[in-house]
Amino acid sequence: MNLRTRHEALMRQEPRLRIRDAAQRLGTTEAALVALSGAVTLRPDWSALFAALPALGGIMALTRNEHAVHERHGRFEEVSAGPGHILVTGPDIDLRLFPGRWAHGFALEGERPSLQVFDVDGQAVHKIFMTEATSRAAWAALVTQFASPAAAAPPLAAPLPAPPPAEGEVDARALRQDWLALRDTHDFFGLLRRHKASRRQAFRLAGEDLAQPLAPEAARTTLQLAAMREVPIMVFVGNRSAIQIHSGPVRRLAATPGWFNVLDPSFNLHLRESGVAEAWRVVKPTEDGAVTSIELLDDAGETIALLFGARKPGQAEREDWRALVGDVTQAHALEAAA
Repeated sequence: MNLRTRHEALMRQEPRLRIRDAAQRLGTTEAALVALSGAVTLRPDWSALFAALPALGGIMALTRNEHAVHERHGRFEEVSAGPGHILVTGPDIDLRLFPGRWAHGFALEGERPSLQVFDVDGQAVHKIFMTEATSRAAWAALVTQFASPAAAAPPLAAPLPAPPPAEGEVDARALRQDWLALRDTHDFFGLLRRHKASRRQAFRLAGEDLAQPLAPEAARTTLQLAAMREVPIMVFVGNRSAIQIHSGPVRRLAATPGWFNVLDPSFNLHLRESGVAEAWRVVKPTEDGAVTSIELLDDAGETIALLFGARKPGQAEREDWRALVGDVTQAHALEAAA
């Protein structure tokens, strides 16, 4: 029985099954199922494609990983590209994109027209959905401009699970010294590379003043307090090829089976709480003073989501956010990880 036949049979049995879950059940890739749907393949000129997106007007941008889905409504603005990256830094859509492993793009029609990008393994990187605020004419023109019937077919076999981040020998004292010398939160990635440390390993070695373990329930409490106290926050969710950021308030929270959600008009977050294996209160020095975050990891040590107080470069951290994190820490602190 070929993949199309097996997929059709599965959807007859479970018509509400999401395509990502269907791919896992069938042992294939999400990109392969999208290709079967008759979607238009797009040429992989990623910088040009994203540079053309502002013409669409209002859209919904979606980036996810296994345990978190981040949806943001707005317009693409301030799109720029450089070696190995594409940045979108507008007030609505805020993205850090790394197209080195991108391989497949599709335009889907139907009830929810979308543009979808997948990596070399056939896993979803980023999706853009048409909304009532989207220019239909601009959408059609973009699909026509980037259509490429000769584009490579996506892989059929499900990718092997990604290996967990390597954890070799790390000089804890040197790591801590370099951490204390940070001048920008973005420099943290370079610190991990220099010390050949995973994020979780660095948290465990740095000392509780810099990284304190919390119970996984800290994620829900952080969102609840931010909504109750009207503290604007930044929510980062990403995968290996894209990071999407929300900056602003969160207001409407709801728990559904297996998920805790933010359901605001311009921002939705869906957090699979069972996937949160660890939560940490993390402090990073910067030129603007200490910056505090709540960081969520899965059981392999991969990042699920990062929560910060809303701020711009050059601004000190909000005192109401710092107080909120203090209350979350007091409620959910764990003994230091061994």
